[in-house]
Amino acid sequence: MSRTERPHPGADMERFVREQMAFVGLHEEDVQLIRRTAPLVLKHEAAITAALYEHFLKFPDTAQFFLAEDGTPDRTRIERRRHSLGRWLRETAEVAITHGFVYYSLAVALSHIHREYGPGGKIPAQFMVGAMSLTQSALASVLVDEIADPREALDAVTAWNKLLLVQLSVLLLGYLLPQREARD
Repeated sequence: MSRTERPHPGADMERFVREQMAFVGLHEEDVQLIRRTAPLVLKHEAAITAALYEHFLKFPDTAQFFLAEDGTPDRTRIERRRHSLGRWLRETAEVAITHGFVYYSLAVALSHIHREYGPGGKIPAQFMVGAMSLTQSALASVLVDEIADPREALDAVTAWNKLLLVQLSVLLLGYLLPQREARD
């Protein structure tokens, strides 16, 4: 099939994710290392998700997505989002390239770009990239603190970074879909 005939990655997410894993060099050894270190990361899930949303609230361009009508942080909404982010982190830590998980990841992507409701509207791509960078930094910090051997910590951070780059590729798919009028 020629490049122009190739379907959108969303048509075969499992293939797309496997190709992205190969592209970033995420190998089976990395997958096993991620799974072994997942408990170290997940025990900090609440702190990681809280820090991420508190960071968003520091900047007007991102805070707008989490404010109540009166302009104060909508703590109920933030708690729901933290729960969602925690689920995503737990599922990501499994490194399961199953039909269900890859399409769940795509649904997460689409929910960020196709928000026609709620405060702030659609979430710009740069905030998705920035959020992934913040997540990578938070995980690196956790892994360096939790793993005594510096080489093993570096290997774990590297493996997780590769996985998060694959996840970022999936998250950005929503931004690459043709606009509705162009599809009609």
